[in-house]
Amino acid sequence: MKKLQIHFLGASETVTGSKFYLYSDEVKILVDCGLFQGVKALRALNWEKLPVDASKIDYVLLTHGHLDHCGYLPLLVRQGFRGKILGTGPTLEIARIILGDSAKIQEEEAARANKEDYSKHSPALPLYTKKDAAFALKFFEQVEEAEEIILSDHCSATFLYNGHILGSTYIEINLYGKRLVFSGDVGRQHDKLLDSPKRPEWADYLFVESTYGDRLHPKEDVEDILIGLIKETLHKKGTLIIPSFAVERLQSLMYQLWELYRKNKIPNIPIFVDSPMGNNVLEVFQNFPNWHKLTPTEYSNMNGHINLVSSYAETWETIDDPRAKIVIAGSGMVTGGRVLTYIKQLAEKESTTILLVGFQAEETRGRKLLEGATELKVYGKHVPIKAKVHHLESLSAHADQSELLTWMGAVKNIPEKVFLVHGELSSMEAYRDKIHEKYGWHCHIPKIYEVFEVIL
Repeated sequence: MKKLQIHFLGASETVTGSKFYLYSDEVKILVDCGLFQGVKALRALNWEKLPVDASKIDYVLLTHGHLDHCGYLPLLVRQGFRGKILGTGPTLEIARIILGDSAKIQEEEAARANKEDYSKHSPALPLYTKKDAAFALKFFEQVEEAEEIILSDHCSATFLYNGHILGSTYIEINLYGKRLVFSGDVGRQHDKLLDSPKRPEWADYLFVESTYGDRLHPKEDVEDILIGLIKETLHKKGTLIIPSFAVERLQSLMYQLWELYRKNKIPNIPIFVDSPMGNNVLEVFQNFPNWHKLTPTEYSNMNGHINLVSSYAETWETIDDPRAKIVIAGSGMVTGGRVLTYIKQLAEKESTTILLVGFQAEETRGRKLLEGATELKVYGKHVPIKAKVHHLESLSAHADQSELLTWMGAVKNIPEKVFLVHGELSSMEAYRDKIHEKYGWHCHIPKIYEVFEVIL
């Protein structure tokens, strides 16, 4: 009799910090290795050692390269991991960019906190350094989409396209005849840049995200909304600030704004993209043309229409530019990055508009803006918010409840257990009820650090 322990080390009753540890006598696998974001109690977990022995883990399998799925890797390596980190080519390239950027931001914020003396810690330290991030990259190993990867005598894994971001996959793990399916983050069925997700056909144990498990994306006319906001920005001679996730959402926004201009639906308003990480991800789009819909000509013309900001000096030049303009800057939940500088300098102007375009986790600045905050704390100082705040939920890269149910609906068998992960508790509970109503499947909502044992 073979046993498998499943340790829920993240994305349990929360939408961040994805980490699922599979422990068996034959092989030890960590599916995703993400950082916690959002509420302070969760962020504090990033500083704690994992409750499992990192040195015994054979493989880390990455569904995709977002920070909440790969950002803990330098810390895992620091704790003794010396196995292989497997992911598709675009995933590993994006993870390399994101880890370097994350380490850089943490070093800069620690240095700023020490200089301006606003941290409770003396001295303030980065969670990890650029050197830590670079060392983690040594364990990266590329896999091909849809290719069966042999992990041990009785275990294999297959990475299958799921359309969330460039390189993103869900992962099927076959262990002693049982199939465990990890959804990762499931993409949209009709995305501007990416193809529709593939769907699993068999799952003995299904681990499915539930970010939007409690709702449907609104049927918004994205073009009309963008045109209206741009016209208003031109009229006010102001700035339209769009905090954006640097991977795929940023490129999708660039494409949609370029397309509006190409169709003569908006005038030639200056568009600035201020995200060094986003600029680097653009190169990944160029290097992996089979993973997205953009033709080389479209890619070239789009880039030629956009002003790519690289240096911090150019950030200040953009802020001081008196023209009406659009600024797309990281990060998407306003948790860090260049967008903080724009908000600090421009959010107290009534001529400024802030457009949020993705999911905003609890206690992030983005969520606070959605909830009507009249001030935000940025770099230790309180910034008044007089800018108008809008939200375009339909631009999210996550499947909504209906799309998730469709994705699961290709499974031909009745899973022994469905685990709901990567969502806030209210979303998980609503999605659990919907799954039971539609399919009659039994769902479980694991708690952080819960261990579930399976007889194989």
